[in-house]
Amino acid sequence: MTMTMFRHCLRGLAVLCGCFVITGSLAAQTTSAKAAPAKPASEAKLVEPAPAEPPAMEAATKPHDDAFVIGNDDVLSINVWKEPDISRAIPVRSDGRISLPLAGEIQAAGRTPLALEREIASKLQSFISEPEVTVMVQQINSQKFNILGQVNRPGSYPLTNSATVLDALAVAGGFRDFAKKKSIYVLRQNVDGSQTRIPFNYKEVLKGEKPAQNVKLQSRDTIVVP
Repeated sequence: MTMTMFRHCLRGLAVLCGCFVITGSLAAQTTSAKAAPAKPASEAKLVEPAPAEPPAMEAATKPHDDAFVIGNDDVLSINVWKEPDISRAIPVRSDGRISLPLAGEIQAAGRTPLALEREIASKLQSFISEPEVTVMVQQINSQKFNILGQVNRPGSYPLTNSATVLDALAVAGGFRDFAKKKSIYVLRQNVDGSQTRIPFNYKEVLKGEKPAQNVKLQSRDTIVVP
Protein backbone atom coordinates (compact mmCIF):
# COMPACT_ATOMS: atom_id res chain seq x y z
CA MET A 1 0.00 0.00 0.00
CA THR A 2 1.33 3.34 -0.99
CA MET A 3 1.71 6.26 1.35
CA THR A 4 -1.05 8.16 -0.42
CA MET A 5 -3.60 5.40 0.07
CA PHE A 6 -2.65 5.10 3.79
CA ARG A 7 -3.35 8.79 4.31
CA HIS A 8 -6.80 8.50 2.70
CA CYS A 9 -7.68 5.63 5.07
CA LEU A 10 -6.71 7.68 8.12
CA ARG A 11 -8.88 10.59 6.99
CA GLY A 12 -11.88 8.25 6.53
CA LEU A 13 -11.46 6.81 10.01
CA ALA A 14 -11.29 10.30 11.54
CA VAL A 15 -14.53 11.38 9.78
CA LEU A 16 -16.25 8.17 10.90
CA CYS A 17 -15.21 8.67 14.57
CA GLY A 18 -16.48 12.27 14.49
CA CYS A 19 -19.88 11.07 13.31
CA PHE A 20 -20.05 8.57 16.16
CA VAL A 21 -19.21 11.29 18.74
CA ILE A 22 -21.88 13.69 17.41
CA THR A 23 -24.50 10.94 17.28
CA GLY A 24 -23.73 9.85 20.86
CA SER A 25 -24.01 13.43 22.15
CA LEU A 26 -27.37 13.95 20.49
CA ALA A 27 -28.65 10.65 21.90
CA ALA A 28 -27.53 11.60 25.42
CA GLN A 29 -29.32 14.96 25.21
CA THR A 30 -32.52 13.26 24.04
CA THR A 31 -32.36 10.72 26.87
CA SER A 32 -31.75 13.49 29.44
CA ALA A 33 -34.74 15.44 28.13
CA LYS A 34 -36.96 12.36 28.45
CA ALA A 35 -35.69 11.54 31.96
CA ALA A 36 -36.58 14.97 33.34
CA PRO A 37 -40.21 15.60 32.38
CA ALA A 38 -41.81 18.93 33.15
CA LYS A 39 -43.24 19.22 36.72
CA PRO A 40 -47.00 18.76 36.55
CA ALA A 41 -49.22 21.65 37.60
CA SER A 42 -50.60 19.58 40.50
CA GLU A 43 -47.14 19.64 42.13
CA ALA A 44 -47.08 23.41 42.22
CA LYS A 45 -46.72 24.96 45.67
CA LEU A 46 -50.04 24.99 47.46
CA VAL A 47 -51.19 28.08 49.36
CA GLU A 48 -52.86 27.05 52.62
CA PRO A 49 -56.15 28.84 53.25
CA ALA A 50 -56.30 31.17 56.23
CA PRO A 51 -57.78 29.50 59.33
CA ALA A 52 -61.44 30.16 59.84
CA GLU A 53 -62.28 32.62 62.58
CA PRO A 54 -63.75 31.02 65.70
CA PRO A 55 -67.49 31.51 66.17
CA ALA A 56 -68.47 34.50 68.21
CA MET A 57 -68.99 33.80 71.88
CA GLU A 58 -72.56 33.91 73.04
CA ALA A 59 -73.47 36.68 75.42
CA ALA A 60 -73.04 35.70 79.03
CA THR A 61 -76.25 34.66 80.60
CA LYS A 62 -77.67 36.62 83.46
CA PRO A 63 -77.00 35.18 86.91
CA HIS A 64 -80.68 35.21 87.78
CA ASP A 65 -83.97 33.81 86.54
CA ASP A 66 -85.92 36.58 84.83
CA ALA A 67 -89.18 34.70 85.39
CA PHE A 68 -88.93 35.31 89.14
CA VAL A 69 -91.00 38.20 90.52
CA ILE A 70 -89.56 40.08 93.48
CA GLY A 71 -91.76 40.34 96.57
CA ASN A 72 -91.81 42.08 99.94
CA ASP A 73 -89.11 41.00 102.41
CA ASP A 74 -86.92 39.45 99.68
CA VAL A 75 -83.24 40.33 100.10
CA LEU A 76 -81.59 41.66 96.93
CA SER A 77 -77.91 41.76 96.08
CA ILE A 78 -77.35 44.86 93.94
CA ASN A 79 -73.98 45.29 92.26
CA VAL A 80 -72.97 48.39 90.29
CA TRP A 81 -69.71 47.71 88.46
CA LYS A 82 -66.77 49.68 89.91
CA GLU A 83 -69.08 51.43 92.38
CA PRO A 84 -68.61 49.71 95.76
CA ASP A 85 -70.26 52.59 97.62
CA ILE A 86 -73.54 51.88 95.82
CA SER A 87 -73.36 48.09 95.64
CA ARG A 88 -74.99 46.33 98.58
CA ALA A 89 -77.44 43.72 99.84
CA ILE A 90 -80.77 45.31 100.68
CA PRO A 91 -84.18 43.95 101.77
CA VAL A 92 -87.41 44.91 100.04
CA ARG A 93 -89.53 46.88 102.49
CA SER A 94 -93.12 46.08 103.36
CA ASP A 95 -94.23 48.81 100.92
CA GLY A 96 -92.39 46.97 98.13
CA ARG A 97 -89.70 49.61 97.68
CA ILE A 98 -85.94 49.88 98.18
CA SER A 99 -83.69 52.87 98.73
CA LEU A 100 -80.33 53.11 96.95
CA PRO A 101 -77.68 55.88 97.01
CA LEU A 102 -77.99 58.26 94.03
CA ALA A 103 -80.93 56.26 92.63
CA GLY A 104 -83.27 57.08 95.52
CA GLU A 105 -86.58 55.28 96.12
CA ILE A 106 -87.37 52.49 93.63
CA GLN A 107 -90.32 50.10 93.38
CA ALA A 108 -88.94 46.55 93.54
CA ALA A 109 -91.86 44.27 94.49
CA GLY A 110 -93.84 42.98 91.53
CA ARG A 111 -90.90 43.35 89.12
CA THR A 112 -88.33 40.92 87.77
CA PRO A 113 -84.63 41.35 88.61
CA LEU A 114 -83.94 42.30 84.97
CA ALA A 115 -86.60 45.04 85.03
CA LEU A 116 -85.17 46.37 88.28
CA GLU A 117 -81.66 46.39 86.80
CA ARG A 118 -82.85 48.62 83.96
CA GLU A 119 -84.68 50.96 86.35
CA ILE A 120 -81.63 51.38 88.60
CA ALA A 121 -79.31 51.91 85.61
CA SER A 122 -81.65 54.55 84.22
CA LYS A 123 -81.64 56.48 87.50
CA LEU A 124 -77.85 56.28 87.82
CA GLN A 125 -77.12 57.62 84.33
CA SER A 126 -77.25 61.19 85.65
CA PHE A 127 -74.31 60.42 87.94
CA ILE A 128 -72.40 57.53 86.34
CA SER A 129 -71.37 57.08 82.71
CA GLU A 130 -72.91 53.87 81.31
CA PRO A 131 -73.65 52.17 84.66
CA GLU A 132 -73.64 48.35 84.63
CA VAL A 133 -76.09 46.98 87.20
CA THR A 134 -76.70 43.39 88.30
CA VAL A 135 -79.57 42.41 90.60
CA MET A 136 -79.70 38.98 92.21
CA VAL A 137 -82.22 37.62 94.69
CA GLN A 138 -80.04 36.68 97.63
CA GLN A 139 -82.81 35.43 99.90
CA ILE A 140 -86.46 34.65 99.11
CA ASN A 141 -88.78 35.57 101.94
CA SER A 142 -91.87 36.58 99.99
CA GLN A 143 -92.78 33.18 98.54
CA LYS A 144 -95.02 31.79 101.28
CA PHE A 145 -98.53 30.43 101.73
CA ASN A 146 -100.80 30.34 104.79
CA ILE A 147 -103.03 27.56 106.02
CA LEU A 148 -105.64 28.21 108.70
CA GLY A 149 -108.45 26.39 110.48
CA GLN A 150 -108.93 22.75 111.35
CA VAL A 151 -105.44 21.42 110.61
CA ASN A 152 -102.90 20.13 113.09
CA ARG A 153 -100.20 22.70 112.31
CA PRO A 154 -101.72 25.95 110.99
CA GLY A 155 -99.33 28.72 110.03
CA SER A 156 -97.20 30.23 107.28
CA TYR A 157 -94.94 27.97 105.18
CA PRO A 158 -92.33 28.53 102.44
CA LEU A 159 -93.74 27.98 98.98
CA THR A 160 -91.83 25.33 97.07
CA ASN A 161 -92.04 24.74 93.34
CA SER A 162 -95.27 23.11 92.11
CA ALA A 163 -96.83 22.83 95.60
CA THR A 164 -100.58 22.12 95.48
CA VAL A 165 -103.42 22.26 98.02
CA LEU A 166 -102.88 18.58 98.86
CA ASP A 167 -99.20 19.26 99.45
CA ALA A 168 -100.09 22.11 101.80
CA LEU A 169 -102.51 19.94 103.79
CA ALA A 170 -99.80 17.31 104.20
CA VAL A 171 -97.26 19.92 105.38
CA ALA A 172 -99.80 21.17 107.93
CA GLY A 173 -100.12 17.69 109.43
CA GLY A 174 -103.56 16.78 108.11
CA PHE A 175 -107.03 17.49 109.52
CA ARG A 176 -108.37 17.78 113.01
CA ASP A 177 -111.35 15.66 114.02
CA PHE A 178 -114.12 18.08 113.07
CA ALA A 179 -112.69 19.53 109.86
CA LYS A 180 -115.19 20.08 107.04
CA LYS A 181 -113.25 18.41 104.26
CA LYS A 182 -115.82 19.25 101.58
CA SER A 183 -115.79 22.99 102.29
CA ILE A 184 -112.10 23.87 102.06
CA TYR A 185 -111.21 26.91 99.96
CA VAL A 186 -108.19 28.92 98.84
CA LEU A 187 -108.09 32.72 99.08
CA ARG A 188 -105.89 34.18 96.33
CA GLN A 189 -104.68 37.77 96.17
CA ASN A 190 -105.28 39.50 92.84
CA VAL A 191 -103.12 42.24 91.34
CA ASP A 192 -105.81 44.86 92.00
CA GLY A 193 -105.94 43.96 95.69
CA SER A 194 -109.13 41.90 95.54
CA GLN A 195 -109.39 38.20 96.46
CA THR A 196 -110.55 35.16 94.54
CA ARG A 197 -112.10 32.22 96.38
CA ILE A 198 -111.20 28.80 94.94
CA PRO A 199 -113.25 25.87 96.38
CA PHE A 200 -111.57 22.58 97.23
CA ASN A 201 -113.48 19.38 98.06
CA TYR A 202 -110.93 17.04 99.63
CA LYS A 203 -113.07 13.89 99.25
CA GLU A 204 -113.74 14.51 95.55
CA VAL A 205 -110.07 15.05 94.83
CA LEU A 206 -109.11 11.82 96.63
CA LYS A 207 -111.60 9.91 94.48
CA GLY A 208 -110.13 11.41 91.32
CA GLU A 209 -113.18 13.59 90.72
CA LYS A 210 -112.62 17.19 89.57
CA PRO A 211 -108.81 17.05 89.96
CA ALA A 212 -108.59 20.64 88.70
CA GLN A 213 -109.55 21.73 92.23
CA ASN A 214 -106.07 20.75 93.40
CA VAL A 215 -104.59 23.99 92.12
CA LYS A 216 -100.93 24.91 92.14
CA LEU A 217 -100.38 27.37 94.96
CA GLN A 218 -99.15 30.92 94.43
CA SER A 219 -97.33 33.21 96.79
CA ARG A 220 -99.59 34.64 99.54
CA ASP A 221 -102.35 32.08 98.95
CA THR A 222 -104.30 31.27 102.11
CA ILE A 223 -105.93 27.86 102.54
CA VAL A 224 -108.89 27.82 104.91
CA VAL A 225 -110.07 24.54 106.44
CA PRO A 226 -113.40 25.25 108.28
